[in-house]
Amino acid sequence: MVTIDRPDKLNALDYTTIDELSVWLDEAIIDESIRSIVLMGAGDRAFSAGADIMCLAQSIDAGTVPALQDIVTRGQGLTRRIEQFPKPIIAAVNGLAYGGGCEVVEAAHLAVAVDHATFAKPEISLGFPPPFGGSQRLPRHIGRKRALEMILTGDAVDAYRAHDMGLVNRVVPAAELLAAASELAVRVERHASTAVHACLAAVTRGINLSIDEGLAVEAAWFATTVPTVGVRRGLDRFLSRAR
Repeated sequence: MVTIDRPDKLNALDYTTIDELSVWLDEAIIDESIRSIVLMGAGDRAFSAGADIMCLAQSIDAGTVPALQDIVTRGQGLTRRIEQFPKPIIAAVNGLAYGGGCEVVEAAHLAVAVDHATFAKPEISLGFPPPFGGSQRLPRHIGRKRALEMILTGDAVDAYRAHDMGLVNRVVPAAELLAAASELAVRVERHASTAVHACLAAVTRGINLSIDEGLAVEAAWFATTVPTVGVRRGLDRFLSRAR
């Protein structure tokens, strides 16, 4: 499990935290003992309140170029890294997920939320649009009008509404959060890592393409799995059951 560990700041994403998460993800790619990642906020109040306001203010005061570099490039880099990660990342949303915290949930492959979790896009109240990819991912996940309602009003939605919209996979009581996220990870990890990687890559790459382009992506990733041991084992298992 990976923890966003700033509970006194509602796990707000300052630049150091973003950079540390990015470095950790780079290291996790080459660690073969890691098959999946559960990402959670420290404490019981927040998954993440979003970008650290003090960092935002300092960068914005410095001018447009520093703000773009510090905020947008760094924030989009983290969420893109999460979205494109070759191993499944499961967001265990243990409280509020606002702004950049909500954008991390959007980028994660799967998400489980506690029943008191809330989700919001409050950037508009600060005078700018979501800078960590939320203006692009959220409409793709939950639909244009529902996403615009969240983005244009800044109003929070509860966990059950987030589930109904498709932002999270499951809502559970707080005492069951880690068990539910871990159980979901186990259900994925029982399959060959090559197949998991191919599925993640095919969906992530293909979802924004035309159907014909997406089918070509699917075919290419299928081709990468055919010669693997995982395919042979999977076929042998099913054939033995059929006999």
